[in-house]
Amino acid sequence: MTTPDQKPPVDPNTLPDPEDITEADLPAPPPRPEKSAPRRFAGTDQQIKSALMMYKICAWITGIMLLLLVFEMIFKYGYGTELYAGGTLADGAANTLSLQPEDSVTGGLNLSIAVLIAHGWLYVVYLVAAFRLWSLMRWSGMRLLAIAGGGVVPFLSFIVEKRVHRETLQEIAAHPEALRRY
Repeated sequence: MTTPDQKPPVDPNTLPDPEDITEADLPAPPPRPEKSAPRRFAGTDQQIKSALMMYKICAWITGIMLLLLVFEMIFKYGYGTELYAGGTLADGAANTLSLQPEDSVTGGLNLSIAVLIAHGWLYVVYLVAAFRLWSLMRWSGMRLLAIAGGGVVPFLSFIVEKRVHRETLQEIAAHPEALRRY
């Protein structure tokens, strides 16, 4: 028994055979959504430009450290030497700054290891700067991966930094209404 609010159950014998249904029998599709929502950023103009400057500085430092790391790897694995500052050489002579075989200097600072450690930590700072800019600009996840990859391949951080800087300023100029206001 049905109440006035409910429709009576459908009798399966009155339904058409599914093989007999054509495109003309289907209802019209729902309307398509708007082409795109208006562009929105997650920060003010000053916040985005500050994040962009931090990213730019970190990209350059990471790129330079990566090039130093490449030279260090060439000297270490190609020539079997490392860069030492200070200490005493195996023959007793004082060392100021030189490339020496591994463990041949006592009491000195192994600058090759310092470059490795510094690059690792500076790359982490680069990733934080990239994430901050990415989140304020509300870019896609693939853009974040591309930016992060810029700090891994030698010379790529300089190219990626220039492109990200240009595109960020272009987007801000193209969508001034999208900036948050406080």
